[in-house]
Amino acid sequence: MKRDLYFSKPIMNTAGSLGFAPDPRSGIDLDSFGAFITNPISLRSRLPAAQPAVIEFPGGFLLHSGLPNLGLSSVLKKHGARWNRADMPIIVNLMADRPEETQQMVRSLENIENVMAVELGFAPLLSDDIILLNLEMCVGELPLIFSLPAEQVLSLGPKLIQDGAAAISVASPRGALPLTSNSSTLTGTSLEKGGGLVTGRLYGRSLFPRSLDLVRSARMIGLPIIGAGGVWTEQDAADMLSAGAMAVETDAQLWVPKEAI
Repeated sequence: MKRDLYFSKPIMNTAGSLGFAPDPRSGIDLDSFGAFITNPISLRSRLPAAQPAVIEFPGGFLLHSGLPNLGLSSVLKKHGARWNRADMPIIVNLMADRPEETQQMVRSLENIENVMAVELGFAPLLSDDIILLNLEMCVGELPLIFSLPAEQVLSLGPKLIQDGAAAISVASPRGALPLTSNSSTLTGTSLEKGGGLVTGRLYGRSLFPRSLDLVRSARMIGLPIIGAGGVWTEQDAADMLSAGAMAVETDAQLWVPKEAI
């Protein structure tokens, strides 16, 4: 039986912000969350980027990590029981660049009771045809949320919803910045100046105006949209909900617990 996508509370974390399962030791209050979204998971294990980095820019930062994970089978062995014991539903974020692998992962999650939905994320510049094929091959019991970059939300989103997707979420935008003496690896060591450009996902409060406008535009054409990008305060979340978002994802501000929603 196909499960419905319903949020008892409209706030949740963005994939990649809080790990692979809710952790009561994190110091982050999750009582206001309607769901927990896992870090991105691939079928096979992925190592971190050779030189993971955080590079600040005015109003935010760029994160380059490589999306490391143990692979779905190992993640399930390690965290599956924690998902079922969690006080909130789990949304599993999957790297969906290869439809056959995505289908295999989605089917293996259908038997986990507390998994309420799957969120599918995609590599940059992946074609519309591959994204649509993921939907065709994976539609089934679990609701599918398609995490799309801004430029595809309005162009591809309506077709995905028409063909059976449950919702569209706003993926973190990507960008590139040069390495400088102020750049650092995720372990805190300095990087060599003049090392070229680093690409990665962008986070920070400066993203909010564009994200809010995208949510507004999506609702104007009837898309069930989950807002994300630059959501930093309770008012930011309320503004996205007022603009028509069915739920809101928040990310980098969770790493500063005193400002957590």
